[in-house]
Amino acid sequence: MCGQHVYKSTKLYDRERAEIFRIREESRLLDEQTWGIKATKTFKDALDSYLLTGAPPRFVNSLLDRFSSKRLKDITQNDLDEAARKLYPNAQAQTRNRQFYTPFIAVWNHAAGNNWADVRKWRRPRKPRGATLVRARSSRSGTRPVDYELAARFVAAMSPAPAMIMTALFYTGLRPIEAFALTADDVSLENRWLVVRSSKTGEPRGVPLHSFLCEWLGPLVERAKDGGALFRTPRGKPYTEVQEGGGGLKTAINGARRRSGIKDVSPYTGRHTVSTGLVIAGVHPHIKDQILGHAATDMSRHYTNVPQKPLIEAIDMLPVPDLWRSLPWVASPKDWWSRLAEGTGRRRNSK
Repeated sequence: MCGQHVYKSTKLYDRERAEIFRIREESRLLDEQTWGIKATKTFKDALDSYLLTGAPPRFVNSLLDRFSSKRLKDITQNDLDEAARKLYPNAQAQTRNRQFYTPFIAVWNHAAGNNWADVRKWRRPRKPRGATLVRARSSRSGTRPVDYELAARFVAAMSPAPAMIMTALFYTGLRPIEAFALTADDVSLENRWLVVRSSKTGEPRGVPLHSFLCEWLGPLVERAKDGGALFRTPRGKPYTEVQEGGGGLKTAINGARRRSGIKDVSPYTGRHTVSTGLVIAGVHPHIKDQILGHAATDMSRHYTNVPQKPLIEAIDMLPVPDLWRSLPWVASPKDWWSRLAEGTGRRRNSK
């Protein structure tokens, strides 16, 4: 076997620790050369690479605590289930799925895409069928769809900038964090298509654009060609994640609730409303799931960047109330995106 020279800094000043690092690194390289890269990559390697893509970091700390330096090839379904039970012993299946299985599978799919691991079908927890017991829990805003007329009234009570992103959520079904990450390169008005580069599942996907969005998104796309976010706050800053109590959109939502008197709308309401609206319109479940990013077939991934006529036709079945279309910023977003809602601060009339 031919010798191989690798030069790599340990970034350590302590000679003893540096020597330990050298020995471990040489062992890893030897194993990789002998057995292949799939035999050496750890979950931490995959997680670090996954986060470098700009993927959301939420919930990943618990994964690192459980798997850290464990090699990907050694992780089993039983390991995953056992870790979830220990971390969430009293949680419902939906909670374990959302906060543990989904981020784990996203990291795994990323590793498989790098050829660091084999493609694998992981089993997720399921809600027991036919259960007669109902757990009492408080209703949280944003977990149910609303009528588009009510949604229009709520959005009309917002400042134009947050109203724009909320409108996009109600006519794409995007998760808020996906909308926050959009740039000019992700949107093609001509093709009526946008691309979510890094979704919750770790896979990119294409999303059709409703004709209503195409009427006013043009100026936002032009502005975003400076390399910034497509959607921005009235002060021109990118929106941040709203979960766990943060984000400028949360302030806008609370203000609109106060002004409109409508309390059951949150950033995720748009996603639930799109899903229900497509069902009511008679859209085929496969089309609906692909629009919302539920479909995870190889074929759906293949068409990430290819506009699909059935999806575009389906999204246009969502209704647009006259009130929504008549909002002043729709006709001229550039003249309105830095203004604030009436009675909101001293920057109300600034442009």
